[in-house]
Amino acid sequence: MTAVIDVEGLTKTYGDFHAIHGLDLQVEKGEVFAFLGPNGAGKTTTIDILTGARPRTSGSVSVLGYDPADDDRFWRSRVGVVPQGAATYPDLRVREVIEHFATFYPHPFGVDELIDLVGLGAKARALTSDLSGGQLRRLDVAVGLVGRPDLLFLDEPTTGLDPEARREAWNLVELLGEQGRTTVLTTHYLDEVEALAERACVIAGGRLLRMGTLEELTASVGRRYRVRFAMTDIPGIDHCLAESLPDETGFTTYTTDEPTRLLRVVIAEAERRGLSEVPSLRVSEPSFEDTYLALIQDSRKVM
Repeated sequence: MTAVIDVEGLTKTYGDFHAIHGLDLQVEKGEVFAFLGPNGAGKTTTIDILTGARPRTSGSVSVLGYDPADDDRFWRSRVGVVPQGAATYPDLRVREVIEHFATFYPHPFGVDELIDLVGLGAKARALTSDLSGGQLRRLDVAVGLVGRPDLLFLDEPTTGLDPEARREAWNLVELLGEQGRTTVLTTHYLDEVEALAERACVIAGGRLLRMGTLEELTASVGRRYRVRFAMTDIPGIDHCLAESLPDETGFTTYTTDEPTRLLRVVIAEAERRGLSEVPSLRVSEPSFEDTYLALIQDSRKVM
């Protein structure tokens, strides 16, 4: 794979304040890459640098083979940006907005094709002031896509959308990937990350915490599986195999990376007690939200 974004040692300072600390980042061609972190982590600053909207203090940055600081016109036509806030276009109709932005690019989408692609076919002649919040968000996406970008930055693309509209937005992101386009997604909806992203990075305090596939990020926090059952005082379980968690519901709960091995111990003890089944047994794998929260909590212990 070829990196469309390659960042090494990126730093951004404002006087004595370090917004970004030596960030290294790679995004591969055609992937959906999630850029995650709490508010104030440095996500917006980094995206602004990658899109040429803000200068960096130091470090090297290559986006589609160009330095964004050079603000090359051809390069800019290949980068699409959908900011977080919905834009307003008073007294303009949906078609007029897209036709206007299409004139900025050498090889734009066909207006009708793009309107249908973002699900606004029935609203093509509607005034933007008559659109719902979700429809305005689709128009934002259309404006970001109109130049047929090779790389698209989506900042909180489904904020304010109802569940059906969110699913439609997900389908659109998947379609862009099938077309070979690269998408960088920032979102606080971690189910969205699970549904769309191949890889992700998590930053906090301007520092990279982890980067990799979702499976690699989950593995990095350890103790991936949670085993819960209604038995107590199980002998033969040491800390290397599993870690006991406090459970105020009367159940016993362990976290482990070896659920099969742990279950053998638990089942053997159940049989010894004359039980044919382990009572109320539940084995679960944490969601990506659990992984993300664990990474953020660990970072706060050392910052």
